[in-house]
This record gives sequence, structure tokens and C-alpha cells, in this order.
Amino acid sequence: MSPEEIESIVNSYLENMSAMNAEGWVDNFAKDALSYDPVGEPPTLVHEGFQEFIGQLKAVFAKLEATKDSIFIAGNEAAVKWTMRGVSKTQKTVTCEGITILEINDAGKIQTTRAYWNPKTIIAQLRS
Repeated sequence: MSPEEIESIVNSYLENMSAMNAEGWVDNFAKDALSYDPVGEPPTLVHEGFQEFIGQLKAVFAKLEATKDSIFIAGNEAAVKWTMRGVSKTQKTVTCEGITILEINDAGKIQTTRAYWNPKTIIAQLRS
């Protein structure tokens, strides 16, 4: 795959996350895709756990915006430095940064994600 194709897949992944569009988000993934989000937690089979994941986002946030700060592409993988900004349904604003490594398969679908970030950062902001 070309770097432009991989970047387009990454953009779709982030755009669907920001829109909390469950169907669009999961469509980026291979049927047997695994997500380590965050790394250190047990992996999730994306096609089995996506509704719960997006449902959790929708339950807490009125608005999300995931921005791509930097992207580094090598072979069929991309390392993305991102910033997530959100407004909770109780009007609390949150910001979190992280890095996600995405492995893209030959069919142009995300096969694996490994996200490096700390959920405690968002939880602390929501509780403050």
C-alpha cells in the first residue's frame, strides 16, 4: 500500500472516532482485527466489542475531536501521535494525548491497533 492510502485509512479511523460513528469506525477494521487500547489492557476483538466501546463514548461525551498531530508511515504500518479533545455531557472539557500504532493488512483494513495513552488522564479531568 502507498503511504497516501495508509494515511487515508488513518484519517477515516480518526474521523469516525470523532463522529462516534460506530459503523463507519468498525468498517475500517478487518473482521478478525485486534485492538490493544490502551496497551496493557486485554485486547479487544474490534467487531465484537465496537458497540460497547462507541456506546461508552456516546454515554459520556457530547462532542469528541481526534486530531492527527503527526504520522509516521513505514511499510503497512503507521504510528500516529494524536490529541483527543472532548466535551462531556456535563460540559466538562477533556484533553488527552497518545500514540497509536496501526497495522494495515493487504486488503486495506486495520488489522491491529496498539494505543499508548493513559485513561486516568481523562477520568481525572471528568471528575475535577
